[in-house]
Amino acid sequence: MFSQLGDSLDKTFRNLRGVGKISEKNIKDAMREIRLSLLEADVEIGVAKELIEAVQKKSLGIDVTKSIKPGEQIVKIFQDELVALLGYDNEALNLTAPGHILLCGLNGAGKTTTAAKLANRLKKDGRRPVLIACDLYRPAAIDQLAKLAEQIDVPCYTPDISEKDVKKVAKAGKKWAEEQGASVIIFDTAGRQEVDGSLLSELKELHAFLKPQETLLVADAATGQQAVSVAQTFDETVRLTGIILTKLDGDARGGAALSMRAVTGCAIKYIGEGEKMDQLTAFHPSRMADRILGMGDVVTMVEQVSEKIDEKKAMKSAERMASGKFDFNDFLDQMKMIQNLGPLEGLMGMLPGMKNLKKQLPKDAFDDKRIKHMEAIVLSMTPKERVRPEIIKGSRRKRIAAGSGRSILEVNQLLKQFGQMRKMMKSKGKMAAMMKQMGGMEGMGDLMGGLGGGKGKLPF
Repeated sequence: MFSQLGDSLDKTFRNLRGVGKISEKNIKDAMREIRLSLLEADVEIGVAKELIEAVQKKSLGIDVTKSIKPGEQIVKIFQDELVALLGYDNEALNLTAPGHILLCGLNGAGKTTTAAKLANRLKKDGRRPVLIACDLYRPAAIDQLAKLAEQIDVPCYTPDISEKDVKKVAKAGKKWAEEQGASVIIFDTAGRQEVDGSLLSELKELHAFLKPQETLLVADAATGQQAVSVAQTFDETVRLTGIILTKLDGDARGGAALSMRAVTGCAIKYIGEGEKMDQLTAFHPSRMADRILGMGDVVTMVEQVSEKIDEKKAMKSAERMASGKFDFNDFLDQMKMIQNLGPLEGLMGMLPGMKNLKKQLPKDAFDDKRIKHMEAIVLSMTPKERVRPEIIKGSRRKRIAAGSGRSILEVNQLLKQFGQMRKMMKSKGKMAAMMKQMGGMEGMGDLMGGLGGGKGKLPF
């Protein structure tokens, strides 16, 4: 997400940083380029205009500090205005028990999945959420919510499939939720392909009955300008209290995220960056601004990693690496830890400078299939072979290749890279330098790059 906007802004700011003296002309030239970048990214035209005017006004009025390059000061002004546009700080949900949350939006935005993700997140925060299925129109919507609820171990109220009165369902669901001792009730409502009168009328009636503390619009970030008009329509109908943007892991231009806050006045409270139940994160304007400007988002990355990594196992692997006893069993454990982190491209994209480094890597450098291919090779080894890979010779390699469904070339490359990594681990000087330079996981990067024919290494 935001890759196109980020690349375009990066080019403009690189030119600005090279300017020794700021003038009205080069500021206006830069603002023109930035305005085009914003519009190409689907940022609403009025929002883009206001943002540019604010940046230009402050840039023309700055006193250039000798210790800071003029271009850097303008980048900082743009960053500050971007944060202001996105809402300054993360806004928490208002969930005075029993908290009622009404989710609304169009079909395809991911409401049902988001309902389960939100319940999962609130459960981890120590609350007692329940889900109420109020989508009585979309085929299998009720079953989908029930299955997701079972997956995250959260109670779910499912009405009879023949029921068509959504207010009746909500009333029965509320009573059931009270019996469950719920502290938060999440209502998943029906969507449509387009915003129409019947949807809005039903939603307005349901909203009036429930009087929810939170009415959240679930919006697909990939819908661009349409997402903004949809947000305005829903806000006028049920007075939105917040927005959840979904599919921020896709290739969309991302202008909706920059526009919706300004157009509706409603805070973006969460963002969805994947389909797994734990891939719903709190929206932090400053962090998102940093990501757009290619400055990374290390704080969010650390938060996500700490939630998904088994610290004891990680420490054990680190100790074995330091002692040079690292074998394919340890390697397998690390593969599983990496898989738990979700898509690698999204995670690595949070590192500062990663945007430029990605351009030097092969297109498939972050292909999650590589991990699965390596895992298949290791799983085809015998317990003895995993501990002593040096015994894996010709006939054993053929057997492993056949058992894993991979080529002998891939098996040979994995073994070669693993051998090089173990050799490096035995050299304390090289190992210390490697750890310092690459954060302690260079070996894994070597292995993944080697499996792809040596085309590129992942910066682990």
